[in-house]
Amino acid sequence: MNRSFWNNKCVLLTGHTGFKGGWLSLWLQSMGAHIHGYALNPTTDLNFFTLADVESGMASNTIADIRDTQKLSDLILRVNPDIVFHMAAQPFVRDSYSNPVETFDINVMGTVSLLEAVRYSPSVRALVNITTDKCYENNERLEAYHEDDALGGYDPYSSSKACSELVTAAYRRSFFSQKSVGIATARAGNVIGGGDWSPDRLIPDFFRAIAQNKPLVIRYPNAIRPWQHVLESLSGYLILAEKLYIEPNKYAGAWNFGPLDGANESVLRVLDKLIKKIPGSGWEADKKTHLHEASLLKLDSKKAKIFLDWTPRWSLDEAINKIIEWQKEFELGSDLKKISLLQISEYINGDS
Repeated sequence: MNRSFWNNKCVLLTGHTGFKGGWLSLWLQSMGAHIHGYALNPTTDLNFFTLADVESGMASNTIADIRDTQKLSDLILRVNPDIVFHMAAQPFVRDSYSNPVETFDINVMGTVSLLEAVRYSPSVRALVNITTDKCYENNERLEAYHEDDALGGYDPYSSSKACSELVTAAYRRSFFSQKSVGIATARAGNVIGGGDWSPDRLIPDFFRAIAQNKPLVIRYPNAIRPWQHVLESLSGYLILAEKLYIEPNKYAGAWNFGPLDGANESVLRVLDKLIKKIPGSGWEADKKTHLHEASLLKLDSKKAKIFLDWTPRWSLDEAINKIIEWQKEFELGSDLKKISLLQISEYINGDS
Protein backbone atom coordinates (compact mmCIF):
# COMPACT_ATOMS: atom_id res chain seq x y z
CA MET A 1 0.00 0.00 0.00
CA ASN A 2 1.32 3.40 -1.00
CA ARG A 3 0.61 5.84 1.82
CA SER A 4 1.50 8.86 -0.33
CA PHE A 5 -1.11 7.82 -2.90
CA TRP A 6 -3.88 8.62 -0.41
CA ASN A 7 -2.57 11.98 0.69
CA ASN A 8 -5.11 14.65 -0.34
CA LYS A 9 -7.30 12.11 -2.15
CA CYS A 10 -11.01 12.91 -1.88
CA VAL A 11 -12.91 9.80 -0.77
CA LEU A 12 -16.64 9.16 -0.44
CA LEU A 13 -17.35 6.45 2.13
CA THR A 14 -20.92 5.17 2.47
CA GLY A 15 -21.68 3.36 5.71
CA HIS A 16 -18.95 5.29 7.54
CA THR A 17 -20.84 5.16 10.85
CA GLY A 18 -20.67 1.37 10.92
CA PHE A 19 -17.95 -0.78 12.49
CA LYS A 20 -15.91 -1.41 9.33
CA GLY A 21 -16.66 2.05 7.95
CA GLY A 22 -15.39 3.73 11.09
CA TRP A 23 -12.10 1.81 11.03
CA LEU A 24 -11.65 2.54 7.31
CA SER A 25 -12.31 6.24 7.85
CA LEU A 26 -9.66 6.42 10.57
CA TRP A 27 -7.13 4.60 8.41
CA LEU A 28 -7.76 6.94 5.48
CA GLN A 29 -7.54 9.97 7.77
CA SER A 30 -4.16 8.78 9.03
CA MET A 31 -2.89 8.83 5.43
CA GLY A 32 -4.09 12.36 4.72
CA ALA A 33 -7.24 11.59 2.70
CA HIS A 34 -10.27 13.88 2.80
CA ILE A 35 -13.23 11.72 3.85
CA HIS A 36 -16.85 12.52 3.06
CA GLY A 37 -19.20 10.12 4.83
CA TYR A 38 -22.75 9.19 3.85
CA ALA A 39 -24.75 6.91 6.15
CA LEU A 40 -27.50 6.60 8.73
CA ASN A 41 -26.70 7.23 12.39
CA PRO A 42 -25.03 4.38 14.31
CA THR A 43 -27.53 1.66 15.23
CA THR A 44 -26.23 1.02 18.78
CA ASP A 45 -25.66 3.38 21.72
CA LEU A 46 -22.11 2.08 22.09
CA ASN A 47 -20.38 2.21 18.71
CA PHE A 48 -16.92 2.62 17.21
CA PHE A 49 -17.81 5.74 15.23
CA THR A 50 -18.66 7.73 18.37
CA LEU A 51 -16.16 6.27 20.83
CA ALA A 52 -13.19 6.60 18.46
CA ASP A 53 -14.27 10.16 17.55
CA VAL A 54 -14.18 9.31 13.85
CA GLU A 55 -16.17 12.36 12.72
CA SER A 56 -13.63 14.88 14.03
CA GLY A 57 -11.17 13.96 11.29
CA MET A 58 -13.66 13.89 8.42
CA ALA A 59 -14.27 16.54 5.77
CA SER A 60 -18.04 16.06 6.00
CA ASN A 61 -20.61 13.76 7.60
CA THR A 62 -23.94 13.36 5.79
CA ILE A 63 -26.65 11.44 7.65
CA ALA A 64 -29.02 10.13 4.98
CA ASP A 65 -30.46 7.00 3.37
CA ILE A 66 -28.39 5.26 0.69
CA ARG A 67 -31.54 4.90 -1.42
CA ASP A 68 -31.89 8.67 -1.78
CA THR A 69 -30.29 9.02 -5.22
CA GLN A 70 -30.84 12.76 -5.43
CA LYS A 71 -29.12 13.48 -2.13
CA LEU A 72 -26.27 11.15 -3.06
CA SER A 73 -25.90 12.80 -6.45
CA ASP A 74 -25.89 16.27 -4.92
CA LEU A 75 -23.15 15.27 -2.48
CA ILE A 76 -20.99 13.63 -5.15
CA LEU A 77 -21.27 16.60 -7.51
CA ARG A 78 -20.47 18.98 -4.65
CA VAL A 79 -17.39 17.23 -3.20
CA ASN A 80 -16.05 15.57 -6.40
CA PRO A 81 -14.61 12.38 -4.87
CA ASP A 82 -11.76 10.56 -6.57
CA ILE A 83 -12.61 7.19 -5.00
CA VAL A 84 -15.79 5.67 -3.53
CA PHE A 85 -16.10 2.87 -0.97
CA HIS A 86 -19.62 1.48 -0.65
CA MET A 87 -20.35 -0.09 2.76
CA ALA A 88 -23.88 1.14 3.54
CA ALA A 89 -26.08 -1.94 3.94
CA GLN A 90 -28.47 -3.99 6.03
CA PRO A 91 -25.77 -6.40 7.28
CA PHE A 92 -27.54 -8.99 9.44
CA VAL A 93 -28.73 -12.46 8.37
CA ARG A 94 -31.35 -12.80 11.09
CA ASP A 95 -32.76 -9.32 10.46
CA SER A 96 -33.12 -10.25 6.80
CA TYR A 97 -35.56 -13.00 7.75
CA SER A 98 -37.64 -10.50 9.74
CA ASN A 99 -37.41 -7.72 7.14
CA PRO A 100 -36.72 -9.25 3.73
CA VAL A 101 -38.24 -6.43 1.68
CA GLU A 102 -36.20 -3.77 3.46
CA THR A 103 -33.06 -5.92 3.18
CA PHE A 104 -33.41 -6.28 -0.58
CA ASP A 105 -34.36 -2.62 -0.95
CA ILE A 106 -31.31 -1.34 0.95
CA ASN A 107 -28.76 -3.83 -0.35
CA VAL A 108 -29.89 -3.95 -3.97
CA MET A 109 -31.58 -0.63 -4.71
CA GLY A 110 -29.10 1.16 -2.45
CA THR A 111 -26.34 -0.15 -4.71
CA VAL A 112 -28.30 0.96 -7.79
CA SER A 113 -28.77 4.39 -6.24
CA LEU A 114 -25.04 4.82 -5.65
CA LEU A 115 -24.03 3.56 -9.08
CA GLU A 116 -26.54 5.89 -10.72
CA ALA A 117 -25.08 8.84 -8.81
CA VAL A 118 -21.51 7.85 -9.68
CA ARG A 119 -22.45 7.32 -13.34
CA TYR A 120 -22.89 11.07 -13.81
CA SER A 121 -19.85 12.09 -11.78
CA PRO A 122 -16.94 13.66 -13.70
CA SER A 123 -14.52 13.03 -10.82
CA VAL A 124 -14.84 9.42 -9.66
CA ARG A 125 -12.05 7.17 -10.94
CA ALA A 126 -12.59 4.07 -8.77
CA LEU A 127 -15.41 2.45 -6.79
CA VAL A 128 -15.21 -0.56 -4.47
CA ASN A 129 -18.52 -2.16 -3.48
CA ILE A 130 -17.99 -4.17 -0.29
CA THR A 131 -20.35 -7.16 -0.28
CA THR A 132 -19.74 -10.40 1.68
CA ASP A 133 -18.38 -13.93 1.55
CA LYS A 134 -22.00 -15.07 1.93
CA CYS A 135 -22.82 -14.00 -1.65
CA TYR A 136 -21.80 -17.46 -2.96
CA GLU A 137 -24.21 -20.33 -3.62
CA ASN A 138 -23.03 -22.20 -0.54
CA ASN A 139 -23.31 -25.99 -0.79
CA GLU A 140 -21.33 -26.52 2.43
CA ARG A 141 -18.35 -27.91 0.51
CA LEU A 142 -14.90 -28.32 2.05
CA GLU A 143 -13.14 -26.43 -0.75
CA ALA A 144 -12.82 -22.66 -0.50
CA TYR A 145 -14.90 -20.49 -2.82
CA HIS A 146 -13.15 -18.44 -5.49
CA GLU A 147 -14.38 -15.44 -7.46
CA ASP A 148 -15.70 -17.43 -10.44
CA ASP A 149 -17.99 -19.66 -8.35
CA ALA A 150 -21.75 -19.25 -8.67
CA LEU A 151 -23.47 -16.53 -6.71
CA GLY A 152 -26.60 -17.31 -4.71
CA GLY A 153 -27.54 -17.13 -1.06
CA TYR A 154 -30.03 -19.14 1.00
CA ASP A 155 -31.30 -16.30 3.18
CA PRO A 156 -32.50 -12.83 2.08
CA TYR A 157 -29.32 -11.11 3.29
CA SER A 158 -26.97 -13.41 1.38
CA SER A 159 -29.17 -13.31 -1.70
CA SER A 160 -29.39 -9.51 -1.58
CA LYS A 161 -25.60 -9.28 -1.56
CA ALA A 162 -25.37 -11.65 -4.52
CA CYS A 163 -27.83 -9.35 -6.28
CA SER A 164 -25.65 -6.36 -5.39
CA GLU A 165 -22.74 -8.16 -7.04
CA LEU A 166 -24.78 -8.72 -10.21
CA VAL A 167 -25.98 -5.12 -10.28
CA THR A 168 -22.40 -3.89 -9.96
CA ALA A 169 -21.22 -6.15 -12.78
CA ALA A 170 -24.04 -4.96 -15.04
CA TYR A 171 -23.30 -1.28 -14.40
CA ARG A 172 -19.57 -1.87 -14.89
CA ARG A 173 -20.10 -3.46 -18.31
CA SER A 174 -22.89 -1.14 -19.43
CA PHE A 175 -21.73 2.26 -18.27
CA PHE A 176 -18.17 2.32 -16.89
CA SER A 177 -15.96 0.11 -19.04
CA GLN A 178 -15.47 2.86 -21.65
CA LYS A 179 -15.10 5.69 -19.13
CA SER A 180 -11.84 4.61 -17.44
CA VAL A 181 -13.65 4.19 -14.13
CA GLY A 182 -12.59 1.11 -12.17
CA ILE A 183 -15.51 -0.75 -10.56
CA ALA A 184 -14.89 -3.75 -8.30
CA THR A 185 -16.57 -5.80 -5.59
CA ALA A 186 -14.85 -7.09 -2.46
CA ARG A 187 -15.86 -10.19 -0.51
CA ALA A 188 -14.35 -10.62 2.95
CA GLY A 189 -14.78 -13.18 5.70
CA ASN A 190 -16.19 -12.86 9.23
CA VAL A 191 -14.62 -9.58 10.29
CA ILE A 192 -13.76 -9.08 13.96
CA GLY A 193 -12.09 -6.27 15.87
CA GLY A 194 -12.28 -3.84 18.73
CA GLY A 195 -15.28 -1.57 18.91
CA ASP A 196 -17.92 -3.84 17.42
CA TRP A 197 -21.21 -3.78 19.35
CA SER A 198 -23.38 -5.25 16.59
CA PRO A 199 -26.06 -7.73 17.67
CA ASP A 200 -25.88 -11.43 16.73
CA ARG A 201 -22.11 -11.38 16.29
CA LEU A 202 -19.95 -13.72 18.31
CA ILE A 203 -17.37 -11.44 19.91
CA PRO A 204 -19.71 -8.50 20.73
CA ASP A 205 -22.15 -11.02 22.23
CA PHE A 206 -19.28 -12.57 24.21
CA PHE A 207 -18.35 -9.26 25.86
CA ARG A 208 -22.00 -8.37 26.46
CA ALA A 209 -22.50 -11.68 28.26
CA ILE A 210 -19.48 -10.97 30.49
CA ALA A 211 -20.77 -7.48 31.31
CA GLN A 212 -24.14 -8.99 32.27
CA ASN A 213 -22.48 -11.83 34.23
CA LYS A 214 -24.33 -14.39 32.12
CA PRO A 215 -23.18 -17.33 30.01
CA LEU A 216 -23.13 -16.66 26.28
CA VAL A 217 -25.87 -18.54 24.43
CA ILE A 218 -24.63 -19.93 21.10
CA ARG A 219 -26.83 -21.03 18.19
CA TYR A 220 -24.31 -22.91 16.03
CA PRO A 221 -21.12 -23.81 17.98
CA ASN A 222 -19.81 -26.07 15.21
CA ALA A 223 -20.23 -23.58 12.35
CA ILE A 224 -16.91 -22.87 10.60
CA ARG A 225 -16.18 -19.33 9.49
CA PRO A 226 -13.25 -17.44 7.87
CA TRP A 227 -12.42 -15.18 10.84
CA GLN A 228 -10.22 -12.15 10.22
CA HIS A 229 -9.34 -8.90 11.93
CA VAL A 230 -11.08 -5.90 10.42
CA LEU A 231 -7.76 -4.40 9.33
CA GLU A 232 -7.04 -7.42 7.11
CA SER A 233 -10.05 -6.82 4.90
CA LEU A 234 -9.62 -3.04 4.94
CA SER A 235 -6.02 -3.34 3.75
CA GLY A 236 -7.32 -5.35 0.80
CA TYR A 237 -9.93 -2.74 -0.04
CA LEU A 238 -7.35 0.05 0.08
CA ILE A 239 -4.88 -1.77 -2.17
CA LEU A 240 -7.66 -2.66 -4.60
CA ALA A 241 -8.93 0.93 -4.78
CA GLU A 242 -5.42 2.24 -5.45
CA LYS A 243 -4.92 -0.29 -8.26
CA LEU A 244 -8.34 0.50 -9.74
CA TYR A 245 -7.56 4.21 -9.77
CA ILE A 246 -4.31 3.67 -11.67
CA GLU A 247 -5.38 0.82 -14.01
CA PRO A 248 -9.18 0.68 -13.93
CA ASN A 249 -9.82 -2.01 -16.53
CA LYS A 250 -7.09 -4.35 -15.33
CA TYR A 251 -8.36 -4.58 -11.76
CA ALA A 252 -12.14 -4.32 -12.28
CA GLY A 253 -14.16 -7.32 -11.15
CA ALA A 254 -14.67 -9.40 -8.00
CA TRP A 255 -12.06 -10.04 -5.29
CA ASN A 256 -11.93 -12.30 -2.24
CA PHE A 257 -10.11 -11.20 0.91
CA GLY A 258 -10.05 -14.17 3.25
CA PRO A 259 -7.92 -14.96 6.31
CA LEU A 260 -4.92 -17.19 6.79
CA ASP A 261 -5.82 -20.88 6.51
CA GLY A 262 -5.55 -21.37 10.26
CA ALA A 263 -8.28 -18.78 10.86
CA ASN A 264 -10.99 -20.98 9.31
CA GLU A 265 -12.23 -22.17 12.67
CA SER A 266 -15.45 -23.24 14.34
CA VAL A 267 -17.35 -20.91 16.65
CA LEU A 268 -16.48 -23.31 19.46
CA ARG A 269 -12.74 -23.04 18.81
CA VAL A 270 -12.90 -19.24 18.79
CA LEU A 271 -14.80 -19.32 22.08
CA ASP A 272 -12.19 -21.63 23.58
CA LYS A 273 -9.49 -19.11 22.66
CA LEU A 274 -11.47 -16.23 24.19
CA ILE A 275 -12.28 -18.12 27.38
CA LYS A 276 -8.61 -19.07 27.92
CA LYS A 277 -7.67 -15.39 27.77
CA ILE A 278 -10.60 -14.16 29.90
CA PRO A 279 -11.08 -16.55 32.87
CA GLY A 280 -14.57 -16.82 34.30
CA SER A 281 -16.39 -16.43 31.02
CA GLY A 282 -18.40 -19.28 29.55
CA TRP A 283 -21.12 -20.32 27.13
CA GLU A 284 -24.04 -22.69 26.63
CA ALA A 285 -25.81 -24.09 23.59
CA ASP A 286 -29.11 -22.55 22.51
CA LYS A 287 -31.61 -25.40 22.28
CA LYS A 288 -34.22 -23.40 20.38
CA THR A 289 -34.91 -24.00 16.70
CA HIS A 290 -33.35 -21.33 14.49
CA LEU A 291 -33.62 -20.25 10.88
CA HIS A 292 -30.99 -21.50 8.44
CA GLU A 293 -27.46 -20.12 8.54
CA ALA A 294 -24.51 -21.59 6.63
CA SER A 295 -22.40 -23.99 8.71
CA LEU A 296 -19.26 -24.12 6.54
CA LEU A 297 -17.70 -21.33 4.50
CA LYS A 298 -14.15 -20.72 3.27
CA LEU A 299 -12.69 -18.16 0.86
CA ASP A 300 -9.96 -18.64 -1.73
CA SER A 301 -7.89 -15.43 -1.87
CA LYS A 302 -5.21 -16.52 -4.35
CA LYS A 303 -6.30 -13.90 -6.87
CA ALA A 304 -5.69 -11.05 -4.40
CA LYS A 305 -2.36 -12.54 -3.32
CA ILE A 306 -1.12 -12.93 -6.90
CA PHE A 307 -2.41 -9.76 -8.56
CA LEU A 308 -2.64 -7.32 -5.63
CA ASP A 309 0.27 -8.65 -3.59
CA TRP A 310 -2.14 -8.78 -0.64
CA THR A 311 -1.58 -11.28 2.15
CA PRO A 312 -3.19 -11.51 5.61
CA ARG A 313 -0.78 -10.54 8.39
CA TRP A 314 -2.40 -11.48 11.70
CA SER A 315 -3.28 -14.98 12.84
CA LEU A 316 -6.57 -15.63 14.63
CA ASP A 317 -4.74 -15.58 17.98
CA GLU A 318 -3.16 -12.21 17.13
CA ALA A 319 -6.53 -10.82 16.05
CA ILE A 320 -8.12 -11.94 19.33
CA ASN A 321 -5.26 -10.37 21.30
CA LYS A 322 -5.84 -7.04 19.53
CA ILE A 323 -9.55 -7.19 20.32
CA ILE A 324 -8.91 -7.89 23.99
CA GLU A 325 -6.37 -5.03 24.12
CA TRP A 326 -8.92 -2.65 22.59
CA GLN A 327 -11.67 -3.82 24.96
CA LYS A 328 -9.44 -3.30 28.02
CA GLU A 329 -8.64 0.23 26.91
CA PHE A 330 -12.36 0.89 26.44
CA GLU A 331 -13.04 -0.32 29.99
CA LEU A 332 -10.24 1.93 31.29
CA GLY A 333 -11.73 4.96 29.57
CA SER A 334 -8.70 5.49 27.33
CA ASP A 335 -8.50 7.60 24.19
CA LEU A 336 -9.92 5.06 21.74
CA LYS A 337 -9.07 7.05 18.63
CA LYS A 338 -5.42 6.97 19.72
CA ILE A 339 -5.62 3.25 20.53
CA SER A 340 -7.25 2.46 17.17
CA LEU A 341 -4.68 4.46 15.22
CA LEU A 342 -1.94 2.67 17.15
CA GLN A 343 -3.36 -0.71 16.12
CA ILE A 344 -3.50 0.46 12.50
CA SER A 345 0.16 1.46 12.74
CA GLU A 346 1.04 -1.92 14.31
CA TYR A 347 -0.74 -3.70 11.49
CA ILE A 348 1.06 -1.69 8.81
CA ASN A 349 4.44 -2.27 10.47
CA GLY A 350 3.87 -5.98 11.06
CA ASP A 351 3.78 -5.73 14.86
CA SER A 352 1.70 -8.10 16.98
